[in-house]
Amino acid sequence: MPSIIKTLKVVADPNRLRILLLLKSEELSVAELQEILGMGQSTISTHLSQLKQAGLVEDRRTGKSNLYRRPTGGRLLDEVLADAEKEIPEFASDQAAMRRVLIKRQDKMRAFFDSVAGRLGKDYVPGKSWKSMAEALLRLMPPLTIADLGAGEGSFALLLSQRAVRVIAVDSSARMIEVGREEAARHGVKNVEYRLGDMEEVPIGAGDVDLVFFSQSLHHALHPERALSEAARILAPSGRVVVLDLLKHRFEEAREMYADEWLGFSGAELEAMLENAGFTNVETAVVDKDAEAPQFQTLLVIADKRK
Repeated sequence: MPSIIKTLKVVADPNRLRILLLLKSEELSVAELQEILGMGQSTISTHLSQLKQAGLVEDRRTGKSNLYRRPTGGRLLDEVLADAEKEIPEFASDQAAMRRVLIKRQDKMRAFFDSVAGRLGKDYVPGKSWKSMAEALLRLMPPLTIADLGAGEGSFALLLSQRAVRVIAVDSSARMIEVGREEAARHGVKNVEYRLGDMEEVPIGAGDVDLVFFSQSLHHALHPERALSEAARILAPSGRVVVLDLLKHRFEEAREMYADEWLGFSGAELEAMLENAGFTNVETAVVDKDAEAPQFQTLLVIADKRK
């Protein structure tokens, strides 16, 4: 009973309800909540502190700031929030403002890739080694229709095209797509198609491909689980997904240097996300380790679409 009373006292404030409604679906920073709600930093921080003390929000460190989210569970709070959506007059405008903030976050990432298009493969990219790519290629089936999600300039797509029936390279940076098309034309490659789109909303039909690759791209997704669910959607019933990404690390500078949203993943995290997205027979292996600091390690994960 004391916990119920405490919960009700904390959520009785309309502004704390607005914050909980925002954190119901997204992780947000104090600065992003300020922008959405039009409140001062100290006010937002005070509300978050009270919500955190009551166990209604949790946070995780991301570089110089924290991202706040609502923990799963809590039937009472779910019922309160469901009613609050109808009664809080600012609900619709708050949701619209949050969508604008998330678009700005994605635009920042796109701007980074637009700025390095044409020279990305010539500069250092953590975890993107030919050795790790070769490890993945060894596990490929005979000629397939392949989707390369978060393809960048398409260097990996061009490599896959040598054995594939067709490769669909998808990236959210228009400049990256342009450079990829130019490279394909320069090499006379006809079976690679470049499409502009987000890996969380892939411009490919359901069941259209046999194999999906995420080559050092999943850690740029705002919601990796959504990207993996999209992979399951576009795969044929017997399809497979291959993820090459950084093993979880603590090199915080990667967020600014490489526009990384996530500092890699553990094998257990990817296995859980893949199973939730509709995959089975998940295999994980660390296939490469950089010799130089911060010694990024590359994780290879392969899974089958659940039938």
